[in-house]
Amino acid sequence: MVLGLDTCLNACSVAVLDGETVLAYASEAMARGHQERLAPMAKAVMADAGLPFSKLQRIGATVGPGSFTGLRVGVAFAKGLASALGVPAVGVGSLEALAAEAQGLVAAVIDARRDQLYLQVFDDGHALMAPDVLPVGTAAARLAELAMGRALTLVGSGAPLLAEAAPGAHILTPEGCDARAVARLAAARPPAPIRPLYLRAPDAKLPGGIDPWS
Repeated sequence: MVLGLDTCLNACSVAVLDGETVLAYASEAMARGHQERLAPMAKAVMADAGLPFSKLQRIGATVGPGSFTGLRVGVAFAKGLASALGVPAVGVGSLEALAAEAQGLVAAVIDARRDQLYLQVFDDGHALMAPDVLPVGTAAARLAELAMGRALTLVGSGAPLLAEAAPGAHILTPEGCDARAVARLAAARPPAPIRPLYLRAPDAKLPGGIDPWS
């Protein structure tokens, strides 16, 4: 029984799965406000599933890249809930979760602004590269090198920025990651300490260089 969470991008998404069976799911598009919506949404999803939180065996949450504030909200909630329930919390990369939207050769692309993209490419779920932050031109060249003319799906907010580099590619632009995919991915991997994945320093700096996760 796994609870999946996503707050990394422009949506707040929660799902609870029993194996491959989706018991309940909710998602709302939002650029801000994840902190206020996540806990009530999780409570509502568990109620829809007819389950108490004590039935959960694992918590999965996206850890980035994405919104610095949003991913911190999801990670903190997952860690706190997992600690309270005595169950593992498992981190899932937002690019990997986005790529789960399609099969075959998939490039997950998030607009990182500043003329940069977060990029990771997968072939039937197997990563062909580590997640990276790249200038748009460099990302286009990397994508062309990995795709080698094959049929391709581009997924994420940055997908339109690479459309010219991948003529004929199928383009998907969800607002965020699907918490159902997050839960499935979290269920399939061993537990490990959950920490945000930062590929670039946040735009907003904390005073004194404080790392809230140290």
